[in-house]
Amino acid sequence: MVPFVSEATQAQLQDGSFQFLAIFLEGIPFIFLGTLVSGFLGTFLPRNAFERFLPKNRTAAVLVSGLLGAIFPVCECAVVPVIRRLVRNGLPASCALAYMLAAPIFNPVTAISTYKAFNDSWFMAGSRLGLGYLIAIIVALVMAKVAHSKYIKASELEHAHDHEHPRTLSAAMNNSLKDLMDVGVYFAIGVTLTALLKTTLIDPTTDFWKSLAENSLAGTPAMMGLAFILSLCSTSDAFIAANIANFREAPKLAFMVFGPMMDAKLIFLYSTVFRWKFIIGLLLALFLLTGAFSLFVEFSLAKIWEPKIP
Repeated sequence: MVPFVSEATQAQLQDGSFQFLAIFLEGIPFIFLGTLVSGFLGTFLPRNAFERFLPKNRTAAVLVSGLLGAIFPVCECAVVPVIRRLVRNGLPASCALAYMLAAPIFNPVTAISTYKAFNDSWFMAGSRLGLGYLIAIIVALVMAKVAHSKYIKASELEHAHDHEHPRTLSAAMNNSLKDLMDVGVYFAIGVTLTALLKTTLIDPTTDFWKSLAENSLAGTPAMMGLAFILSLCSTSDAFIAANIANFREAPKLAFMVFGPMMDAKLIFLYSTVFRWKFIIGLLLALFLLTGAFSLFVEFSLAKIWEPKIP
């Protein structure tokens, strides 16, 4: 027992420590995988390789980039160090943004987990993937018209003009280790904040959260706020969404689309690549777009399909 601390506070501290370890241990393998991939990409991938692969038309290139998650599926934690290296290797920032936002949602693993979580509902799985891709493309196309220096950190732009490094296994591992140290610090900060928020602010089992299930207009932003704080992995959050109270389609879709694009831990991971002003603007844009499209799905498309939501 800790002296001069109440039992309630000690219980909260223990719960917070458990939450930190649970989120950290869930995410760190993906961070490690992402930095390993990023290190090898940065070492062996020829500069501007993606520019040669993607369509020359800027709009078409963004549209294709949003689909790459179907080929290279990664979760939201792993994708950040990967796109850092891709930008340094010449991938246009708008294309990297489309891939970063869409890949955690628009991939086969997420599609299958969502399909099974909602009792084999193709409607919910398809709506989630469709909204994730659509929102990522809208944001990326808008940012394609903005100079990269407005939202990419100066340090990342400087690295984009570096000379070629030795293409050896040792160089690849060194790059991976450097990325792991850079990203890992921000990930730990984000996880700490998430654990504090989860143990002090939100309890989805309370009557307040249950009452929101009756009103999708209020429940949708509430569920996005919950997704932001819970900071779940995109491969498993569908099972949580399907079993939180009795929300309808819009709040559950918003939970599953907004969370993988923007949550408490991702904000700090994004800060390794993007400027803080852009991150705040991105948060607001994703919040508004996700909420609006999710409500549209419920009040229009869902009435046609009439899915059975658990």
